[in-house]
Amino acid sequence: MKVLAIIDMQKDFIDGALGTKEAVAIVPKVAARLAQARADGETVAFTRDTHHADYLSTQEGRKLPVPHCIKDTPGWQLDAAIAEALTGKTFRRIEKLSFGDPSLPLLIR
Repeated sequence: MKVLAIIDMQKDFIDGALGTKEAVAIVPKVAARLAQARADGETVAFTRDTHHADYLSTQEGRKLPVPHCIKDTPGWQLDAAIAEALTGKTFRRIEKLSFGDPSLPLLIR
């Protein structure tokens, strides 16, 4: 089985708190690859970096003191082009609670 993993294509990593022009530039390519995967019947999974209001007091927040991907904020949402490509499709969603979340291998199974 082929699986396409879309990793953290969220507003804060693209054009928000931690965004870059390079991240903005790859969005159309990722959306096109996602559309092709859907057409080819590949399984699609995506991760979403997920933090909460107390982010700055967490271990990660003390090392990277930039609030980002706070759950239910605009920056936590997937980029619009990516979200549109996922509309109406079945996929696996994985919310990561921290960088290097040790539970990810269990979630992906």
